[in-house]
Amino acid sequence: MNPKYLSLMVAAALSAAAMNANASGYRFGSQSVSGQGTADSNTAEAADASTIFANPAGLSRLEGTQISGGITAVVPHSTYDDEGSKRFANIGSTGGAAHQDDYAPNAVAAPSLYISHKLNDQWAVGFGTFVPYGAKLDYDNNWAGRYALTSIDLKSVTLNPSVSFKLNEQHSFGFGIDAEFMKAKLGQGVDVPGSIMFLGANAATNPAIAVRRAALLQAIVASGGNPAALAAAKDGHATMDGKDWGVGFNLGYMFSLTKDTRFGLSYRSSIHHKLKGDAVWDFSTVTTDPKVNAVLQASSRKTNSPALVDIKTPETLSANVFSQVDDKLAVMADLTWSRHSRMEDLHIQFVGTGEGDEVIRQQWKNTMRASLGMNYKLSDAWLLRAGVAIDESPVDKASLRHPALPDSDRKQISFGANWKVTANSSIDLAYSYLKFDDASSTYQNQCSTLAPAGAASCTGNGETTVGTWRTHMSLVGVAYNYKF
Repeated sequence: MNPKYLSLMVAAALSAAAMNANASGYRFGSQSVSGQGTADSNTAEAADASTIFANPAGLSRLEGTQISGGITAVVPHSTYDDEGSKRFANIGSTGGAAHQDDYAPNAVAAPSLYISHKLNDQWAVGFGTFVPYGAKLDYDNNWAGRYALTSIDLKSVTLNPSVSFKLNEQHSFGFGIDAEFMKAKLGQGVDVPGSIMFLGANAATNPAIAVRRAALLQAIVASGGNPAALAAAKDGHATMDGKDWGVGFNLGYMFSLTKDTRFGLSYRSSIHHKLKGDAVWDFSTVTTDPKVNAVLQASSRKTNSPALVDIKTPETLSANVFSQVDDKLAVMADLTWSRHSRMEDLHIQFVGTGEGDEVIRQQWKNTMRASLGMNYKLSDAWLLRAGVAIDESPVDKASLRHPALPDSDRKQISFGANWKVTANSSIDLAYSYLKFDDASSTYQNQCSTLAPAGAASCTGNGETTVGTWRTHMSLVGVAYNYKF
């Protein structure tokens, strides 16, 4: 009956760790406001220093020294309706709130900053920092899916020094180092009432269960506690925080067919993380008898301890094109592949406890994202942008949709503009609307709160989450660009 909390951190991190604004999962939003205005289809444009994120080969197209600093606000709206979530072994409903509509924040925002500098006709360097992913959910502690998750708060930042080399007028190459920091804090309910219910319901027909129930009652009496308090037992609760640095790299290539048309390829590598954290268990309000609570915590084998999961995140590969049709109109497109299939089941280790791993079934599929966009020069001061995109979710089916990642396929429409304030400065504005398909879940945790001790058995609450998430969100971005 060990924690789900770490698994939630891992699942959320992995879903976003493709490190690409085009990635499905817990993508935070746009790492480039100019890109957001075209639904991130302008990867081959190299409009400003944010090309460090999109394709570092684009640095070769930027003159002098350029700075681009922006912020993107994500305004989500999401609801959940439960459709029959069960405790382990289907012994009864989880109860609690069947409808949730205020667990997502009103708005969250992420900054980005990029600096580029052209050294000479062939070499350029740059540095970027941005938020690759993030998540913040705060369900009621008594919601129907509490045994999978009550809260999650993920933060991340990537530092991305880059360099580009222009071989000739047609071929440019880029390389960057990605130093990624992630931090998470999570909460999860512990199904103490379900364990007590199961012991009581099966003691008469199962001798082994009868022995376990008798041992629990005897331990309570021996401690001076009152066994009658078990009748009103409530959930326990766990919280954890964890953090880690990981290092990867990104590559870029641009081929200029003509002065107005170019193609690009960009790649972001897998990043190896060893997430380490500390678990804190709270059984203090399970019953009104502190002695009973202590016995219940001891019998559950839930002790404060380190936790560890070793993961490698999926990589991404993008192909893109940009063409300046005439002096006013430009068109562009991007196709991004994410190798989510490397993420099969997750195994979370509980260091020093002797407990079996927490096993999270994922079996993710590889995904594609396609986007189309355009620029239109309205005047010398104003450039208008627009774009559309479709984005697949790595979650293959409802039975593999864990509450940590209620993700689904999505569609996006974006609008943007660049306002040239002076000869050397401009402001980017962008708005995007994302509509997610309804995300149904029939996910069953295949462990048990009463699993025996030892590495041979897995751990978990054993719940089945049955319900549907409905989500849409808006992204609002603004950035300031300056050329020296």
